[in-house]
Amino acid sequence: MNTIHRFIMILSLLTINASILAQDDADFRMEVGGSIGTSYYLGDVNTKLYHHVGPGIGVLWRYLFDSRNDLKTTLTLGHVSGNSDVSIDYYPANVNSKGVSTSPINYSFSSQVVDLSCVYEINFWPYGYYQNYIGRKRLTPFLQLGMGFTYIGENKSVTANIPIGLGMKYRLTKRLNLAFDWAIHFSLSDKIDGLDAPIGIRGEGFKNKDSYQMTLLTLSYNFSPICPNCNKN
Repeated sequence: MNTIHRFIMILSLLTINASILAQDDADFRMEVGGSIGTSYYLGDVNTKLYHHVGPGIGVLWRYLFDSRNDLKTTLTLGHVSGNSDVSIDYYPANVNSKGVSTSPINYSFSSQVVDLSCVYEINFWPYGYYQNYIGRKRLTPFLQLGMGFTYIGENKSVTANIPIGLGMKYRLTKRLNLAFDWAIHFSLSDKIDGLDAPIGIRGEGFKNKDSYQMTLLTLSYNFSPICPNCNKN
């Protein structure tokens, strides 16, 4: 076998392998999974990051537009709490004639929050199982931004929120994904902690409103392959 024949054979094998990868790296249309992690709140009675941390658990569904873009819907249950003894520096009770507090408030709360969010995710690199196949990577960071609603168990109220976050995802197998993501949910309510403008200053939009953060580890499964028999034909 001469050099030209060897070259043609190698080229043919590479072409066949690329076709197999295109089929096996099957572009899937959907993804479902579960999450577990932590949640905590930031507001009038907690201003410290990762303070009064509670558990978080949830489920998700993704619609995959392509290897870079997807739409993720999540339903997450978290626990938030706060304590005025360590975070509050104003005292709405017993205000003197100059409007300055003269005695501390003793306030704490603990509540469940149920979050339903829909976010748009953008992967930094094309995401797939076969490394470098049409530029794809098994590991990629991503950004997320969307819209959501929060049910606050403490006062049985519902408010809108804007989730903004980032994360990292890794393709374990052709269908399994492991992801770590962090998101802060800016709410339109100042009542997550049960306190509504305790110093008498009401905010507009997201100003002087409560928020909560969730850090989650997610395992998900891809299904609904896109035209799985195309390359066979």
